[in-house]
Formats: sequence, C-alpha cells, structure tokens
Amino acid sequence: MRYQTLQSRPLRIAITFGIVLIVGLADYLSGYEISFSIFYLLPISFALWKLGTPFAVAVAGLSVASWLLGDWAAGVAYPNRFVPVWNASITFGFYLVVIWLLSRLKSFQETLEGRVRQRTAALAAEIEIRERLEKEILIISEREQQRIGHDLHDTLCQHLTGTAIAGQVLGEKLAAESRPEVADANEIVELIEQGIAIARNLARGLFPVEIEAEGLISALRELALRHAGRSRIACHFEMERPALIHDAFTAAHLYRIAQEALRNAVRHSGARHIVISLTEEGGGARLVVKDDGGGIANLSQERNGMGLHIMRHRAGLIGAAFDIESDSHGTVVSCRVVIHPQKKET
Repeated sequence: MRYQTLQSRPLRIAITFGIVLIVGLADYLSGYEISFSIFYLLPISFALWKLGTPFAVAVAGLSVASWLLGDWAAGVAYPNRFVPVWNASITFGFYLVVIWLLSRLKSFQETLEGRVRQRTAALAAEIEIRERLEKEILIISEREQQRIGHDLHDTLCQHLTGTAIAGQVLGEKLAAESRPEVADANEIVELIEQGIAIARNLARGLFPVEIEAEGLISALRELALRHAGRSRIACHFEMERPALIHDAFTAAHLYRIAQEALRNAVRHSGARHIVISLTEEGGGARLVVKDDGGGIANLSQERNGMGLHIMRHRAGLIGAAFDIESDSHGTVVSCRVVIHPQKKET
C-alpha cells in the first residue's frame, strides 16, 4: 500500500506540471493581449486537492512565472519594471486567496467525511450489538420454550397419565359392581386422554427439534403430518438429498420459519396441497415451503407483514438467504443456509 502511494504521488506531480505546461503554451500562442491567468487555477486546484497546500503555493508561483514568461516570449513591452512586478503580485495574491478558500473547503470536506465515517462505524457497532442482543433473546426464548416443553411432557403428561390410569381402575371397580357411573368414569378417562394428547402436541410445538442432526428432519415430517391431520389440506414432507443440520440454533430457526410459512399457507392461501422440503444443496441446506394456492395479491405490501418480517429476521440471524415468490399458481417460501464443516459430526 505504501509503495502504491509513493508511485501515485510522482504521477500527480507530473500531471500538475503537465497542466501548467499546457496552459502556459496556450497563453504563449494566444499572445500577450489575451490573459490566461485564470486558467492556471486548474493545476493549482489539482495540486491543492491531491498534493497539499504547500505544493499548491509552489505551483501558484510557477504559474505566475509561466504567465510572465509566456507574455515576455510573445513580445509584451512594459513601460517600466514595476508593472510586471505589480501584475505578478496581484495575480499571486489572487491565487493565494483561492488556495486559502479551497483549503478551507477541503478541510471542511475531510472533517465531514471523518464524522460520517465515525457515525457509520458507531451505527455499525450499534447494529452489531443489537443483532447480538436479539440473538441472545431468541436463544433464551428457545431455551425457555424447551424447558416448558420438557415440563409439559415430563410432568403434566405423566400426571395426566397417572390420573387416567386411576380413572380406568375406578371404572373397572364400578363395572365389577355394575354401577351406573361406569359410563361417566369412562368419559372422564377419555377426556383425560384427550388432554394428554393436547399437552403432548403443545410440548412438541414448544420443543420440536432435538439436538441430534436428524432432529430437524423428524420435526418437519411431524409438522406436515400434524397439519394434514388438523385441516383438509394435503400436506407432506419431501427430502431428496437429506440435509443434516448439526447446529441446534440453526435447526430451531429453520423449523420456526417452516412453521410460520405453513401457518400462513393454511390460513390465507386457499391451497389444496402444501409441500415442505429440506434438501442438501451445494454445501448448504435449502428449506422450501410450497403451496398451490391463489398467491399473494400484492407481495410488495405483504412484505411488511409481521409473519414475513419474523421469517426474514430469523433467516438473517442464522446467516441464511430468504426469498419468497408468489403468483396466481401459488407461493414458494425458500430459505438457504450454509452448513459449515466444523458443525458436522466427526
């Protein structure tokens, strides 16, 4: 870098002298009747901007000398020696004023650029801190959801299961005594079993992705089956080339993106078929949620929706490329993330 700077400075000096020579030659050819003194501001300004104020002052002196020399060679005759000295002094003073104004302008520009760079650096640091905090908040949120999911599965479901068993035992005792309350006991057991199923579904929704590499694949397959059972929309999971996500944070966000895209498709698209796919693609993983609905009427306005904003934000946190395409034949939500080698199991 230092070598390039040293090389560029001689080039700038040569350009400055070249401009002075060209203006001086034009001044000589036009004769002393036409003044070219203002055109010497070109090399002076260039020297000031590229080489600094001291060099610009030297170029101003050289320009005055070139101007006087050109007029003398063109045959100018002065009535006395004081006239060229006076003219040269006035011209040189004019150049100095211009140099002072330009130097102030340059200083102001450099100060402004410095402030802009500082502000840009401060904004970049603030954005980095904010993104890190947002990531930490989401990590904490996912961790709390995992804890609640485990509590639901390990405590509430177990408690309800014990209650259901107790209800079955009570029903058997009532049946042995031919009591009419047997039907009520069986209904209570059935309601408890329904509560167990609801609690398990809630637990899966809160903590859907296991730590293992194939956890995301299993979670997406179960997500498709669960939605297919709840609605009349055909929903299934496809996987041509398995993409194993070893990072739990990345896997969790990919699942949430698929969950949000599937929820939007079920609620708003009017689709009959929805396909979720997770495929290995060029050293990365590509998640796609595709439906055959009516599409999004105004995608530019819909981009400001909360659901798309959350999906796009989650993709940004894991360094993934998020894209959505929609027309009258359906909507395709895709998210591609790079799988780093160090995240793979050895």
